[in-house]
Amino acid sequence: MSTNVLRTADGWWVARDARAVRIDTKALTTAELLADRTAVREAAASDDPGAPVADLVALSPVTTPCRVVAQMVNYRSHARDSGFTGEIPPTFFRKASGSVSGPAEAVVRPPHVQFLDYEIELGLVMGARLPVGTVVTEQDLPSYVAGLVLTNDVSARDVQLTKGQFYESKSYPTFTPTGPYLALLEPEDFVHLLDLRLKLSVNGELRQDRTLADMIVRPAQALTLLARFQTLDPGDLLLTGTPGGTALKAPPKPVEKIGALLPPELKWKAFFRSQARNPHYLHAGDLITATIATPDGRIDLGEQRTPVADAE
Repeated sequence: MSTNVLRTADGWWVARDARAVRIDTKALTTAELLADRTAVREAAASDDPGAPVADLVALSPVTTPCRVVAQMVNYRSHARDSGFTGEIPPTFFRKASGSVSGPAEAVVRPPHVQFLDYEIELGLVMGARLPVGTVVTEQDLPSYVAGLVLTNDVSARDVQLTKGQFYESKSYPTFTPTGPYLALLEPEDFVHLLDLRLKLSVNGELRQDRTLADMIVRPAQALTLLARFQTLDPGDLLLTGTPGGTALKAPPKPVEKIGALLPPELKWKAFFRSQARNPHYLHAGDLITATIATPDGRIDLGEQRTPVADAE
């Protein structure tokens, strides 16, 4: 069974149902905690009643600075929403680790961003160094991945589309809510990954709901492809893509063909005029609720409840 770890300003905790037991460790970073698994196991086995989880203020269990890498269009349902047909080449991009925020911290919309979007994603937290050239199989995935986190790849769509700029559009502060739990996996847990269900709601309205079975490039293959050019270290984070249901969707084919004939400035002006009528983009006062878990609860990454606010 996986072990859920919580981080607060006071240290690290093992969460067991509604209570949490403090981990006796000097670890300050996620990488240091992963190197002290003995302390984690001792806390998990302790008969200390601990403290109520509800009384703890969870921070991101992934500490920064670290590498934050993400996969683009990695669910079939998202590919359909995005207008892709045929084979989709695996694509990665980076996010600034300064975008990582806590699971209840407000997502802050910068003043120049109009079209703010959500993307629930499963995050892989590395437990061992992944050198360039590594080939990762399903069997040795547990040798490299220590655990899982719930993340939200928040996106400024007007920046992303007009500039073709993923790094900026997804790297503003608070644009990667992470946690509440880091679920540390045992080797036998990995066979249950495809059962994980990702669900995201905005103001109680379900927007995204898919399992990992909808994923195009699965974790072992993704790490192998990434290792062609990128080293990862313990504590680094890989976001594995989002399912369909985001606010942004490709326009109908006839509209897309007409748009292609327009000068870029007019094309984007027309596109965003149509997007302004889309009620699914995020606005100040919205509440995003997200969960990732298996149906039997064997792996449960907890619940994110992130409000949306405008920058002051």
